[in-house]
Amino acid sequence: MAADKGPFDVVVVGSCMTDLVSYVPRLPKAGETIHGTKFSMGFGGKGANQCVMASRLGAKTAMVAKVGDDTFGRNHISNFKHNKVNVDHVSLTTQAFTGVAPISVNSSGENSITIVSGANEYLTDNDIKSARSTIVNSAVVVTQLEIQPNITQLALALAKNANVTTVFNPAPASPWLDIQFYRLSDVFCANESEAELLTGVPVKTIDDAEKAVVMLLERGVGKVVITMGPRGAVIGTQTNPIPEHIAVTPVDAVDTTGAGDAFIGALAFYLAKFKNLTFKEMVKRSNEVARTTVFKRGTQTSFPTCDSLPPSFFSNTNSSDSKTI
Repeated sequence: MAADKGPFDVVVVGSCMTDLVSYVPRLPKAGETIHGTKFSMGFGGKGANQCVMASRLGAKTAMVAKVGDDTFGRNHISNFKHNKVNVDHVSLTTQAFTGVAPISVNSSGENSITIVSGANEYLTDNDIKSARSTIVNSAVVVTQLEIQPNITQLALALAKNANVTTVFNPAPASPWLDIQFYRLSDVFCANESEAELLTGVPVKTIDDAEKAVVMLLERGVGKVVITMGPRGAVIGTQTNPIPEHIAVTPVDAVDTTGAGDAFIGALAFYLAKFKNLTFKEMVKRSNEVARTTVFKRGTQTSFPTCDSLPPSFFSNTNSSDSKTI
């Protein structure tokens, strides 16, 4: 499938990882060896996942990334092309292997992930400058922290200064995150553990998440989303700073790997393509997109396409409870 040329709805500057997934009865303790039940290998990396999800929903997308000059790297490029993602700024390096992510998934669908960044560490400021036209002429730019933080910040600044909507996913999170990341983020999307690390607030309950949302807004973020898995998400904005919980119908998950990335990819899609919807409605629909992914094993293999989702996911009308924020 041929990818579109720009301008793009969604540009993702970020990581490509090859997922090495072991399915286990339970997550092993420190120093413990256990038998797994199944192994699979697939495409991952927060950036790649988010970009593929946005593309499958119908966004015109481009990826800015670095992969190794190896089988994994070339397979990533082929996978992007298959998913209609523009790869003009996905480059190969001989300095490192393509990043990998060994993942363990227990019988409840919970996961534990280790990332080895590899080639992702070699995405440079020159790569971002080379992609400048692609970035500044897009509707939405999405970033994370699986590449060098200064490269992420450069991409955010380029987009922000061009009035492009910026989405920042502070993962993996660091308690020493530069204040500029908050100020450059139109939408700041973190999960419970990331929000806890960034704010110092233990995020165990909805009330805790609401406190964390307020703290993040105080740091200059435009809109905050804290995703809470089966409990949905908590949001707040500068114009509506009182946090609001958006629930999602609980389900029996098979594998939650990639659900958070599916949420962010979906949110980027709605921000770019459905600007008349309220932010609450966008988050609500993104929750529902992410929920569809937990019924299947794998990461991108579990992501839906637009033709597999109900028409309501693509309506221009806000639901009755989503008209004000």
